[in-house]
Amino acid sequence: MTTTNKDWTARGDQVFIGTYNRFPAAMVSGKGCWLRDADGREYLDFLAGIAVCSLGHCHPDITEAICRQAGELVHVSNLFHTIPQIELAELLTANSFADRVFMANSGAEANEAAIKLARIHSSAGRYEIISLAGSFHGRTLATVAATGQTRFHQGFEPLPHGFVHAEFGNPDAIAGLVNERTCAILCEPLQGESGVRPLDPGYLQAIRKLCDRHNLLLIFDEVQTGMGRTGTLFAYEQLGVTPDIMTLAKALGNGLPIGAMLTTEAIAASFTAGTHASTFGGNPVTAAAAVATMKIMLADGFLAAVREKGHYLTARLQEVADRFPGLATGVRGRGLLRGLILTEKGIDLGPEIVDRLFKQGVLINFAGNRVLRFVPPLIVSDEEIDIMAHRLDAVLEELTA
Repeated sequence: MTTTNKDWTARGDQVFIGTYNRFPAAMVSGKGCWLRDADGREYLDFLAGIAVCSLGHCHPDITEAICRQAGELVHVSNLFHTIPQIELAELLTANSFADRVFMANSGAEANEAAIKLARIHSSAGRYEIISLAGSFHGRTLATVAATGQTRFHQGFEPLPHGFVHAEFGNPDAIAGLVNERTCAILCEPLQGESGVRPLDPGYLQAIRKLCDRHNLLLIFDEVQTGMGRTGTLFAYEQLGVTPDIMTLAKALGNGLPIGAMLTTEAIAASFTAGTHASTFGGNPVTAAAAVATMKIMLADGFLAAVREKGHYLTARLQEVADRFPGLATGVRGRGLLRGLILTEKGIDLGPEIVDRLFKQGVLINFAGNRVLRFVPPLIVSDEEIDIMAHRLDAVLEELTA
């Protein structure tokens, strides 16, 4: 009888393609910021499904919304309207710059929709999109081509044509790449996968001006930074820059697969019936979960609390950096998306730190081969932040002993 982590992982290893380096645990339940595995061991989750379960595991309001909708209507074609999808689109447009929404199933699909919209909206011959070195936009061939990290390209060449990558943090480098083929600039307000690297507001404002000057579309990939993660519903709200197109996914459904592309009325008009579609995009059950998620995040005081907890997490991580200067140099990020910046010695130990924390019952990851990334549920308490910091401190103490 299969009951333990060892049993389940052995069965999984027999049937899955080896695209993941999995930890030796089969997670079977979760509540709030905690997970439990098949052996009954508990873990404090500071990964949140990589910024997905932002209201924690099995939030009662979201669970109720899922179960209620599953008992009424699970799926129909997008040839018909459904109530949860309409309610979600209304919430998204009412609380953003956008007028129109396209529903998808993932961040990669949302970005694919944005790429297609940018091309079809632009004049003939303009199809090239500039993205940034260090960016990550998805795992489909087009979004891999848009991703500015060669390690994700290897083995999949030739990649789709029409994507160029600019040096990170240098607006002149982007300006030098603009030509008669350029239709858009695509960027994340904060690069998560390459090491929790925030883009400076002045840099983003310079990109916005460049787009306006050359009649280019500005696309913000807020798949990771959206839905309250940085302390506002969307990161662009803090930056003094409004994009023309924005993509969302991850935390939108708090664990259920859903993505969205948002844009203005004028740009959306370039997508007409039949130009783009999704079989499952905006599925009634996932949309119902997303509606419940948004209502919780929009409640009075929720986002202010995220900002406060972001400051507290930063302070506790900085204390760890100060205590272990040979391993860490500081903290960067926004809201509850934070990276502990490692020294060269710390980088060498990064995977081991993550592994030892796993054994101590704390889940994080090593992002961009340079920082420890902390993305806890937005409902995390100060006490849970303290538990994480104490166990991280203990792990670094072991490694420096």
